[in-house]
Amino acid sequence: MHSALVRVQNVFGFFTTVAFCTALVVALSVTVIPQAPSASLELRNVQVVKGRPNYHSSKKEEYAHIKFDLDADLTSLFNWNTKQLFVWVTATYPPRTPNEPPSQAVIWDAIINSESQNNPSTPFTVYANYMNPPKKPTKAKRPSKSKQAVELAPGLIRLQSSKPKYQITDISGRVAETSNVTLELGWNVQPWVGALTWTTAEGGNWGRWTGLKGGRSKAFDMPPLKVKGVNQEAVKGSGKPEKAAEASPVIV
Repeated sequence: MHSALVRVQNVFGFFTTVAFCTALVVALSVTVIPQAPSASLELRNVQVVKGRPNYHSSKKEEYAHIKFDLDADLTSLFNWNTKQLFVWVTATYPPRTPNEPPSQAVIWDAIINSESQNNPSTPFTVYANYMNPPKKPTKAKRPSKSKQAVELAPGLIRLQSSKPKYQITDISGRVAETSNVTLELGWNVQPWVGALTWTTAEGGNWGRWTGLKGGRSKAFDMPPLKVKGVNQEAVKGSGKPEKAAEASPVIV
């Protein structure tokens, strides 16, 4: 006759086997869900100045300040196994010396949570809502634009003349008059269960997953070093004047 300890071990072993098989099925099930992300990324303004790009910089150096427009639809990347999406914009430019890979610098990033991450449903939250139900507003108020934007599907990004979160610097200390610079959109899908998935380039189809459509700006040149002002002639294909006011970014 088996002892209580052996029976506990058998139950625990059966539980771990079922949990592993369930997690495997969940991780593989997302491969049959279609993905078709698309994005439009355009340069708005660029200027190069000399100073300390960060408060902890030990010396003055040249750094670039890039403003951009981003209109992306990444809703197809969200499914029942998506926990959150990490999105970023990089500036890519050729190396200064041959036989080296292109240089890349992240100028903006954001974390977009899924609906289940923003509004988790657990036994604790259900009990808390039952014990403390939300109060109903006494007067019907018109929701603000920010609240209306939250009601949209996660994965929609609308940025107009957005300021960068990070400045572009180079190990050489010079970024002025750098040619053939492009802005590119990238992402990393973090699932609840399974492996991380990264950006799929345009044309890199895999099963029902299609590569990113767009998500890359036209090539442009960094302007000469100036304290103020922007060299609009250095921009290839932009043709957009800088706005006097900047719109607030909306990320859902």
